Amino acid sequence: MLERKRKIFGSKLVSATETKIETLLGSKRQRLVISVILLSIGLFVSEYFLGKSGIYLVFILSLLSDFFLFLALRKDLKNNFMPQIFILPFLFSLSFGMFYLLVPARLLTRIFITGLYATGLYSLFLSENIFTVSSMRTIALLSGARTVTFTLTLLSFFFLSNVVFSMHLNVLITLAIIFIYTFPIVLQSLWIHTLEKNILSEISWALLLTICLFELSVMLWFWPSTPTLISLFLTGVFYSLIGLTQMWFDKRLFRSVIWEYILVSIIVFIALVLYTSWI
Repeated sequence: MLERKRKIFGSKLVSATETKIETLLGSKRQRLVISVILLSIGLFVSEYFLGKSGIYLVFILSLLSDFFLFLALRKDLKNNFMPQIFILPFLFSLSFGMFYLLVPARLLTRIFITGLYATGLYSLFLSENIFTVSSMRTIALLSGARTVTFTLTLLSFFFLSNVVFSMHLNVLITLAIIFIYTFPIVLQSLWIHTLEKNILSEISWALLLTICLFELSVMLWFWPSTPTLISLFLTGVFYSLIGLTQMWFDKRLFRSVIWEYILVSIIVFIALVLYTSWI
C-alpha cells in the first residue's frame, strides 16, 4: 500500500512539474514564434556584424533550430518521436547562414534575406508540427504541409549547392560535401510522403537517389559555367527525381506527371547549355 501511494505521489509530482514547464514555455504557437524571432535575430547579427567569422555562429543557430523545435513539440514527440523532423530545420538554417556570405553586404539585402528566412522557418516549423500530428491521426493540412516543405527543401538544396560550388574546392572535397547534405535532404523529402517512424524504411531509396545526384555532380564540377547555373540545374534534377519518387509512393505516377517532371529537367539543362561560356 505504501509503495502504491509513493507511485501515485510520484506520478502527480511529475505531472505537476510538466504542467509548470508547459506554462512557463507558453503555448506551442508562442514557442514557435519566439524561436523564429530569436533565430532570425541571431542570423542577422552573425552575418551583419560578425562577417565571415559568423560562420561559427551559423552552425550553432542550425543546432538551435532543432532544439527550439523540440521544445515546441516535446509533448507530441514524447510518445511519437521521429528524428526525420529535425533534418530540414537544421539544413534550412545552415543553407541561409552560408548563403549570406554570397549576398552583397547591403543592409536592405540582409533585411530581405532575414525576412525570407523568418517566413520560411516559421512555415517549416508549422509543417513539421503537422507531420508529427499526422503520424498519429489524419488531418486535412497534410497536403499543404508537404508542398511547403518540398519548396523549402528545394530552396535549401539550391543555396547549399550554390555555396559549395562557389568555394571552388578540390573535386573530392566538393563531392564529399554534396553527398553529406544531399543524403539527409533526400531522406527527409521521401519521409514527408510516407511518415514512417522507422528512419531505416527509406534508406535504400534515399541512397539510390543520392548516388544519382552524386554522379551528376561529378560531371558538373568540370562544367565551365557559373556556380548559380550549375546549382540551378542540379536543383532542377533534384526536383524531378524526388518528385517522381514521391508520386510513385502516392501511386499517382501517370504519364502526364512523368512528362511534367522531365520537362523541368529539359528546361534547366537548356538554360545551363545556353548560358555556359564555352570559350
